[in-house]
Amino acid sequence: MGMLSLLLIPALMQTAPDDSFPTVADLDTASRVIGIEFEQDELEQMRQTVRKRLGELEALRNFPLSWKEPFSLGFNPLLPGVELRATEFEATPIALRKVDRPDDLNELAFSDIPTLASLIQSRQVSCLELTELYLARLVSHDESLNCVVTLTEDRALTQARELDRELEAGNWRGLLHGIPYGAKDLLSVAGTPTTWGAKPYESQVIESDASVIQRLDQAGAVLVAKLSLGALAMGDEWFRGRTNNPWNVEAGSSGSSAGSASATAAGLVPFAIGSETLGSIVSPSVRCANSSLRPTFGRVPRGGAMPLSWTMDKLGILATSAVDCAIVLGAIHGTDGIDPDAVSRPYELSGPADVKDWRVGILREDYDEQADYARTVEELEALGVEIVELEIPQYPVWQMMLILMAEAACSFDELTRDGRDDQLIQQGDDAWPNLFRAARLIPAVEYVRANRMRTALCRDFGEIMQEVDAVVHGPFASGILGITNLTGHPCVVVPAGEPTEQGQPSTASFTGQLFGEAKLLALVQAWQNSTSYDAAHPEGF
Repeated sequence: MGMLSLLLIPALMQTAPDDSFPTVADLDTASRVIGIEFEQDELEQMRQTVRKRLGELEALRNFPLSWKEPFSLGFNPLLPGVELRATEFEATPIALRKVDRPDDLNELAFSDIPTLASLIQSRQVSCLELTELYLARLVSHDESLNCVVTLTEDRALTQARELDRELEAGNWRGLLHGIPYGAKDLLSVAGTPTTWGAKPYESQVIESDASVIQRLDQAGAVLVAKLSLGALAMGDEWFRGRTNNPWNVEAGSSGSSAGSASATAAGLVPFAIGSETLGSIVSPSVRCANSSLRPTFGRVPRGGAMPLSWTMDKLGILATSAVDCAIVLGAIHGTDGIDPDAVSRPYELSGPADVKDWRVGILREDYDEQADYARTVEELEALGVEIVELEIPQYPVWQMMLILMAEAACSFDELTRDGRDDQLIQQGDDAWPNLFRAARLIPAVEYVRANRMRTALCRDFGEIMQEVDAVVHGPFASGILGITNLTGHPCVVVPAGEPTEQGQPSTASFTGQLFGEAKLLALVQAWQNSTSYDAAHPEGF
C-alpha cells in the first residue's frame, strides 16, 4: 500500500454520527440543488460514500489554517507556448519638473510625483513639510470623506525626518524620496491595525509589513494613512460607514479600494495602493476620476495582503496621472518570496512615447454608444495611432465568477462557520455573508470546469490582443472588466471627456498586453500630455 493510501485511512474511517443520515431523499434533494439528477439505485450506492465524506470534511475543517497560507494551485496568465506581441519601444526618461516652491504648500496637493520630487530633490520643500501637509489634509477632510482607517502619523514623521537627514548627507533615493502615500487597509503594517474594513477584524494587528509597504519604504515613500475599503474588499461600506466621493460627498466612492480612490482624488495623498479582484480599482477610479493602474496578475507581490481570491487578487496604484503609476510600479513589482504567483519580469520605467503607428483596438459597439469614448479615439488618432476594430470572445464570464466565490468562501470559511459574519455591515442577498454561505454549495467539479474554461478564455482573448498594442474602451464595456480580471491583463483608468451632469469627469480605460505595463503607460502618458482632463479636481479640496 502506498504512503498516500496510508495517510487517507484515518479520514476515511470517520463517519457521520447518525447512521440514518443522509437518506436517499437527502441526496436527491442535494443533487437537485446543484442541478444534477441521479437514478434511485445510483443514490443508494452513493449513500455510504457520502457518509464517509462527511467525516473527511470535518477533518479538513478542524485542521487550523492561517490566512497567510497560499493556495497550492495558483494561476499563470501566460499559457504554455503562447507568444506575446512585442512590447519593446523606445523608452523616454521621466524628467523632474521645473518648479518653484509656492507661497502656500496646499497648492501642491494635486501635484504629480515628478513635481513633488523636484521640490524635494532641490530641497525647496522638505520631506517633513510635505508629510505634514498631507497629514493635515487627511485630518481636515476625513470628516466629509470617511476614507481614513488609521493615520500613521508617528511612523510618517519619523521616516520623513530620516529622509531629510539623508538629503542633507547628499543621498537622494530617487523619485519617491519623501513622497507621502496611503495604503488600502488590507495591507499589513507592523504596529497598526489591519482591519480589512470589517468589524470582526477591527483590532487585528499583524506585526509585519506587507511586501509593497517594505518596497515603498526602501524607495523613500512615506506612508501617512491606512485607507478604507468596503468590508472584506466589497463596495464602499465599512465598519465606520460609507466612504464618500469627493466630487459629490452625498454619494459613495464605490469600491472596494474606496479610501484609496477618494483620498487620491481629493488631494489627500499623491498616490495610494489599492487592490482589485473584480473591479475594485477600476470601479472607484471611475467614480472618483483617478488615473489608476491594475497591473498584470502576478506583477506585484501580495505578501501581507488579505487574500480574497488567490487566483484573481491583484495589487495596484491609484494616482492623479499615468506618470505616477509608472513611477510607483517601478518600485513595487517583482517576486517577494512569499506570494507564489508573483513573478519577476522586465519593466522599464518610461515617460511618454512617440506612439505613431501603434495599433490600438476599439470595441465598435462601445464606440458607437459613447460620445466621450469616441472623442478619446479621435485624440489618439491625432497622435498617429492606428485604430483597429476588435470583437471580444463570447464566454459566460459572469457565470465563471464562481471561481471567485468559491475561493472567497474558503478564505473566510471560519468567519462563516463561527457566526462572526453577522458582524459585517452589509447583510443583503448580494453581500458577503450570504454569498459565502451560498458558495458552500458550489460543486468542486464545476469549480475545476470553470478554471478550464478560464484557460480557453485566456487563449482566445490573448489571440485578439496579439493584433494590437492596447485596447481603449469604456471601463465596463462588453464584459471586458470581467474578462480581463480572469485573464490577468493590465488596465489603466483615466479621466476623459467632458464632466457629467454631476460635475465629475467621464472616464476611459486602456487594456494592455500581459506584462506590457511600460508600453501601456507610455501610451497613456502621451495621450494625457495632449489633453487636460487629468487637471480637473473636485471643488472644496
